[in-house]
Amino acid sequence: MNLFLRALKPEVMAAEMYSIKDLENLSGIKAHTIRIWEKRYGIVQPGRTDTNIRFYTNEDLRRLLNISMLTQYGYKISVISQMQDDEIAEKIAGLSIGTSINIYEERLLLSLINLDEELFNKTFMDIMMAEGFEQTIIRHIFPFFHRIGIMWQIGTINPAQEHFISHLIRNKIIVATERISRQADPSLGTALLFLPENELHEIGLLFYNYVLRARGFKTIYLGQSVPYDSLDRIISACDFAFVVTNLTNPLPAEDFVHFSRLLCHAVPGVNVYFTGPIPENIDEKLPGNALFKKDLLLLLGLKEG
Repeated sequence: MNLFLRALKPEVMAAEMYSIKDLENLSGIKAHTIRIWEKRYGIVQPGRTDTNIRFYTNEDLRRLLNISMLTQYGYKISVISQMQDDEIAEKIAGLSIGTSINIYEERLLLSLINLDEELFNKTFMDIMMAEGFEQTIIRHIFPFFHRIGIMWQIGTINPAQEHFISHLIRNKIIVATERISRQADPSLGTALLFLPENELHEIGLLFYNYVLRARGFKTIYLGQSVPYDSLDRIISACDFAFVVTNLTNPLPAEDFVHFSRLLCHAVPGVNVYFTGPIPENIDEKLPGNALFKKDLLLLLGLKEG
């Protein structure tokens, strides 16, 4: 909990409250601009605690996000300030959303803030109809998760919101994977996918599993937090074409080198793709069969967003 929330009374904390810095981080509108809009146009009306600390509500944040969308389409703040909320919503509904990545980002963010599954599903479908499933994940969902990670670290969203949106995205990828009708091509071989012990964020790995299956690879997906010792039986029982693992928690260079050597030596002659944050200047210390995200994307014919 941040210092701002600690200063609030318990009954005030029952609702979501934001500082102006929180609004800046979430909406992308500079705090200075928010203050000007507040003073000149009355766009938002902050409350105050008993100790005179200014705070903003979910309604204030929602209004700022909607206003941000309209300003991106050329609406002037002086005009927007004269609109009622329902008129703003009507204008947004009429936007040609398929032409602006930023609009998608704002709608995804609104679905996160408001725990709005219907809005998320509609936004996801709009992007997918315009760009296809893979590009939806690469160009929109992955950058969105990067933004969520930053907001979570600085305390502007809480774990419940992150879990809510992660669950929805995870389900999208799983359902898409189950719908793949293409049969595995034996000539392509089998890929082993797993997250190392204590790694729990599997959305990236789930997506690679989807892409591999969509291209005809057979996959064995082990999922989250797999102890290294338990891999021995799997590795000895199957003949893998390559291995894919993902790290979301950055490791110190020496720990990463140790882990990569253990895994690569366990599957000699088999390429191991390490995705996620990789320490710098360690290439000369790694086994020859250690490869990275860029190599996996090349194998799969993907481009980063």
